[in-house]
Amino acid sequence: MATDGWYWCLDHQTAEPSDSDCPPGRRLGPYPSKEAAEHWKEQVAKHNDAWDAEDDWGK
Repeated sequence: MATDGWYWCLDHQTAEPSDSDCPPGRRLGPYPSKEAAEHWKEQVAKHNDAWDAEDDWGK
């Protein structure tokens, strides 16, 4: 089993281990677990919301 984390494959729309055959340019990660890779969108949304709030603070 892979030891370098998990990735979200943009082609297959699934979490895959680091030793997957998918090209690195088509994967997001690494993530610490399969579950974290599967929930990448929620993490991106949280970061975007935080950054948006910071941008709005100075207005």
